[in-house]
Amino acid sequence: MELIDGVEFITVDKRAGFAARRALRARLSGRRFDVMLHMQLSFRASLVSTVVPAAIRLGFDKARAREMQWLFTNARIAPRSREHVLDSFFGFLEALGIRDRTLRWDVPLSPDALDYAQKQIPDAKPTLVISPCSSHARRNWRAQAYAAVADHAVRRHGMRVILAGGPTAAERDMGAQIERLAQVPLANLIGRDTLPQMLALLARATVLLSPDSGPAHMATMVGTPVIGLYAATNPARSGPYLSRRWCVDAYAQAARRFRGRDPQQLPWTEKIEEPGVMDLIEVTQVTAKLDELLAYEA
Repeated sequence: MELIDGVEFITVDKRAGFAARRALRARLSGRRFDVMLHMQLSFRASLVSTVVPAAIRLGFDKARAREMQWLFTNARIAPRSREHVLDSFFGFLEALGIRDRTLRWDVPLSPDALDYAQKQIPDAKPTLVISPCSSHARRNWRAQAYAAVADHAVRRHGMRVILAGGPTAAERDMGAQIERLAQVPLANLIGRDTLPQMLALLARATVLLSPDSGPAHMATMVGTPVIGLYAATNPARSGPYLSRRWCVDAYAQAARRFRGRDPQQLPWTEKIEEPGVMDLIEVTQVTAKLDELLAYEA
């Protein structure tokens, strides 16, 4: 967000507790805002919101205002049910009288980020970027499955394959496993870039393969299609907004196996983060989506 002109970005370290709230109150001292959009549902976010001086404190309708968010707001968006998270955010715009739904993310990228992406993807060769990890381990697919898709992408389509992700030990370990198991050459860039560099990389890629994670939405921002892997979470609620036709959706199967119910019977926010849930997604389902997408894009 801090890359966008006209946006002042203030970071609140949630690990700092009351100290973070005091620091934010001091930073905002003497300022007052017309409207605060309270778009987070955690109780901790609501506590932080209390130090933002705003005349209108706009939050979710009471049915969706989990963790008592409704206690911290004095205005609410129109009630709706079972809609995509991004559509729920549009409800905040509509409450302000803005009804145009133009999907455009104008994120200016630095020469450094653009140069990084150019070096990794220097030509028009089709490129598959695999961002294999979510912040929730049980949303992640198996390393050998990612490796099998990489093999297919190179052998069937002659693609360049790049692994991308953050610097955590879990992500680095996953990247090393995929690299070891793949039978084709690939570039392992996990932990080697910044978020702006990764955004620039995704902008040059042909397609991203990812579980339910931030990079899936970053790719959407720059117009790159996403093959999303969904079993632990529902892509109708949180999938890549413009790529839902390319998602491999095993959520209904997971609901029946691990909850004994159809997905329509589960709460809209239900996550099925159970051991083995992502094993419901088969390699052949993913390679079929890749084949279909590349034929469509050709």
